[in-house]
Amino acid sequence: MKKSASAKSASPSALIDARIKELGDWRGKTLARVRALIKQALPKVVEEWKWLGVPVWYHDGMLCTGETYKSVVKLTFAKGASLKDPSGLFNASLEGGTRRAIDIHEEDELNEAAFKTLIRAAAALNKSSS
Repeated sequence: MKKSASAKSASPSALIDARIKELGDWRGKTLARVRALIKQALPKVVEEWKWLGVPVWYHDGMLCTGETYKSVVKLTFAKGASLKDPSGLFNASLEGGTRRAIDIHEEDELNEAAFKTLIRAAAALNKSSS
């Protein structure tokens, strides 16, 4: 998203809305869908806009980021290595000691129920760590 005076004063949620609209393709639709799933799983989730244009979701600490690249939407979980992932959603950054990520490509189907369970587990881990 291009920087402007209005971007500096816009809320994080409005900036995420603008990013989704700006993408205008499968990446925007995917980002919008995972955002909706996060909000369904944790209605009190807090959205932030960090690092020059990355949506970040918080609940008692950072849950995950929502980065968009040319061929992937990457959801990086801050404490992903500490989360149980029985559905095998994590498919990237598996060698890291702390983080884990879910890379979603254009044709991928996300297990929405498992994703919401993972989001709730990340929030529970944050709460137990605070």
